Amino acid sequence: MGAKTDFTMTVSKEETVAAGLPLQEHWLPFSNLDLLLPSVDVGVFFFYDKPETCSTSFPSMVSVLKKSLSQALVSYYAFAGEVVTNTVGEPELLCNNRGVDFVEAYADVELRNLDLHNPDETIEGKLVPKKKHGVLSVQATELRCGGTVVACTFDHRIADAYSANMFLVSWSEMARSKSMSSVPSFRRSLMNPRYPGRIDVSLDRMYVPISSLPPPKRHLDQPTDTLISRIYYVASEKLNDLQSLACSDGYKRTKLESFSAFLWKMVALLAAKDGFKFTKMGIVVDGRVRLGEGDEDKASLMSSYFGNVLSIPFGGQSVNDLIEKPLSWVANQVHDFLDQAVTKEHFLGLIDWVEAHRPEPALAKIYSNGSDEGPAFVVSSGQRFPVSKVDFGWGRPVFGSYHFPWGGDSGYVMPMPSPAREGDWVVYVHLFKRQLELIEAEAGNVLRPLAFDYLQVD
Repeated sequence: MGAKTDFTMTVSKEETVAAGLPLQEHWLPFSNLDLLLPSVDVGVFFFYDKPETCSTSFPSMVSVLKKSLSQALVSYYAFAGEVVTNTVGEPELLCNNRGVDFVEAYADVELRNLDLHNPDETIEGKLVPKKKHGVLSVQATELRCGGTVVACTFDHRIADAYSANMFLVSWSEMARSKSMSSVPSFRRSLMNPRYPGRIDVSLDRMYVPISSLPPPKRHLDQPTDTLISRIYYVASEKLNDLQSLACSDGYKRTKLESFSAFLWKMVALLAAKDGFKFTKMGIVVDGRVRLGEGDEDKASLMSSYFGNVLSIPFGGQSVNDLIEKPLSWVANQVHDFLDQAVTKEHFLGLIDWVEAHRPEPALAKIYSNGSDEGPAFVVSSGQRFPVSKVDFGWGRPVFGSYHFPWGGDSGYVMPMPSPAREGDWVVYVHLFKRQLELIEAEAGNVLRPLAFDYLQVD
């Protein structure tokens, strides 16, 4: 049988799981960097093969998931709260232990027949839950073959991927009766602005108050298109080849810089056909290491900080230059715009920038990219994605991925480590359909559609 997207899914039970110990109700303010995130939800999911022991039934697995979730929420109490609006119109987190919505379901499909390449049809609204209330929702789905899918959807304003990864590992450790390897810190004082603030002019090019955004426009002579999601894998040999091409004149570029430069060239090809002269690309940068730089105590606290510590620097280039010049030139452009944001001063300045604009909401300019400006997309490194560590007691996942159709006007790409082959990447891609068609036609030997056979599961 081929890959399926039209399977039947049945919800058998819905309930709310709260923290296992009483928690005093309190308010947790959003940090300035939390305030830069729009109200979007992030999905993440893990596939598990049928357990080897007959005694590990789906009901018993669900029982383990719920009990360990209740235990994990004692430390990760932010995920058991709800977002409310304060008197000046800003969001805040009410830590009231309302709990996490937990769904049990059955999907009439076998793991080997799931169309993993097409998550919009297979994952969205089926295997990954819609978050209706609170901050976090969880769904456990039994497959016809005896396999299981464990999936979460969380409010991005509360947690970035780093924070979510900490939680997922801690939850699975609780399920195996282990001590948590990382206890989250909610010390918002680590994100306090400086007085007086020091704001570099570059931040006004990267971030914008929402009220200053121009209305979206589309030229009548440009074709309409829709953003869709796909999942690919990239073999380690191809990544090494791209990195070799991206390095020149003694300058070494990372695999992320090299792969991002390659994608930028691909996006430029279609932009040229559509008559655009310019295109932009951003890369998500985590500020934890940068903010802890030079302060051992703060570095330790930042390593367990729960919340958003992100910035999205971006660069814009001529479509013709991106197409005609070698990959090493494009990789140098990527490195240059990244270089300005991988510093302690950049993140301190960004905190100050938000403070100067509060309570006016703001966001990264590239998130809401007007279509008349030329195509834009963002790359976010998921190399810390702990797919091999999220073991709830019935084995490691055979596959896992983030799922983030983020609702912006720009595309989104997240490479993650492959669970099937050391050095390979699994790449979640959310781009316009015509962009993906061109990439598959021009670079199908690099970005290969993810299929069950690749996962090497018996």
